[in-house]
Amino acid sequence: MVVPAHVLGRGGEPPPSARLNIAGIGVGGMGAGDINAVAQGNNIVALCDVDTKHSAETFKRFPSAKQYRDFRKMFDEMEKSIDAVVVATPDHTHAVAAMAAIKRRKHVYCEKPLAHSVHEVRELMKAAREHKVVTQLGNQGHSFGTIRDFCEWIWDGAIGKVHTIHAGCSAVNSGIDQLERLKETHRVPDTLDWDLWLGPAQWRPYHPVYLPGAWRGWVPFGNGTVGDWVCHVVDPVFWALDLGAPKTICAHVKNYDFKTQGDAYPKGEIITYEFPAKGNRGPITMHWYSGTERIPRPPELEPDQKPVDTGAVVIGDKGTIMYGSHGAGGVRLVPQTRMDEYKRPPKTIPRAKEHHQDWLDAIRNGTKAGSDFSYGGPLTEIAMLGVIAIKLAGTKLEWDAENVRFTNCPEANQFINPPYRAGWTL
Repeated sequence: MVVPAHVLGRGGEPPPSARLNIAGIGVGGMGAGDINAVAQGNNIVALCDVDTKHSAETFKRFPSAKQYRDFRKMFDEMEKSIDAVVVATPDHTHAVAAMAAIKRRKHVYCEKPLAHSVHEVRELMKAAREHKVVTQLGNQGHSFGTIRDFCEWIWDGAIGKVHTIHAGCSAVNSGIDQLERLKETHRVPDTLDWDLWLGPAQWRPYHPVYLPGAWRGWVPFGNGTVGDWVCHVVDPVFWALDLGAPKTICAHVKNYDFKTQGDAYPKGEIITYEFPAKGNRGPITMHWYSGTERIPRPPELEPDQKPVDTGAVVIGDKGTIMYGSHGAGGVRLVPQTRMDEYKRPPKTIPRAKEHHQDWLDAIRNGTKAGSDFSYGGPLTEIAMLGVIAIKLAGTKLEWDAENVRFTNCPEANQFINPPYRAGWTL
């Protein structure tokens, strides 16, 4: 049993009985930051990473943690010694690692996007619900005060009824320029277990263009810029407007053909989502801009002000709100004269703690974290649908969320649940 968070020792530190035994899967890069964020007041008991060079600093920082390369072996040996797991592997192994933890009733913090396919998202949501574990998606902006400000302003009617959203990120997650290099032959580094790094992805030769960080630009492993950033940038409007699932998705991509360049994501795309009317709001159209395709400048924005390149412009029938990356770049009505005259509404949404701490507190208190999989899953699904639209650029896909299928394009349905490599299952 875990002692509730309010039963604390001196200095606010949890007493020994409330310390959680935490394991990390993928502990280099972002995973290192996640482990550091959950370490205080808890026990880091196991660390797993297929690349001992990339994860060396984390292994060194926690010398008492048992080290593994294969998370399946880690669970086989330490299942009874682990309370919670942080998953920060590349996207294509999020689901298998998180599911292995959930099925053993371990609480899970998983980096965004939650998965690599719509099917994986749905299965993780279902498993988390059935096994009653506390989950959290790694979209840290969900715990910021700015996302709460945005919701309160929208609900206050600051810009009237929202009808259009322009959202996006200027990062270019693309392997297009590296496609020719795949003809090269490279030896797998001694510090890397390539077979385990591939996990459920179909086998292919090792190449240094994929890792440690460039995998986001490659279709078998990442989800491009749309997958990397939707869970941050779309989060405020997803919450404030209760967007739910889109009814149509259509991508427009320049100089890209998935049939010949499908190993890599393009350098930029515009994806248009149509969300049906819901509750008291009308239908909403959201345009997503990745990489080289940029969010249009609001006509009301002052000439001396920079437009947002990672964030969103939200347009209602009575005005416009602009916010930056995951709500962290500030929230403002444009132009500034509208902002100056706007009377802020009361802060009705409780302000959250730091995102990792929100998850830890939820575990100790037996409550839900702010961006648990029941929320973060549907948010991630918007990104996964965008990825499919990129593969079928120019086709307006009609999405049946309830039955998890496209109704007008059988070709698109093959991408909902791509097959795993032999030996790997959810």
